[in-house]
Amino acid sequence: MNGWSDPALVAAARLAGALAGAAISLAYLLPKGRREAALRFTVGLVSGLAFGGLAGLKLGQVLGVTEVLGPAETALAGATLASFAAWWLLGALLRAIRAWPRR
Repeated sequence: MNGWSDPALVAAARLAGALAGAAISLAYLLPKGRREAALRFTVGLVSGLAFGGLAGLKLGQVLGVTEVLGPAETALAGATLASFAAWWLLGALLRAIRAWPRR
């Protein structure tokens, strides 16, 4: 292969996926300012790193491709999905909170 140990390759794939998902979420729906961009990027990055492995395993099971993908590809796909989805969940929560009637 390339001399990387398997855990190092999976960690690098998870980091790359988290960065990709965070970048896609910023490009897909432009932030209103620098603060929102930083918040979205940070949430996406942390979510991709934290939940990327589990999300990749579940995604592989749902799609039925667990036998075909290696650990690095699974981590990459999962981290990208978790990172991208985190902003949408956070955005929905923020919109719900803002729409909540104040007394």
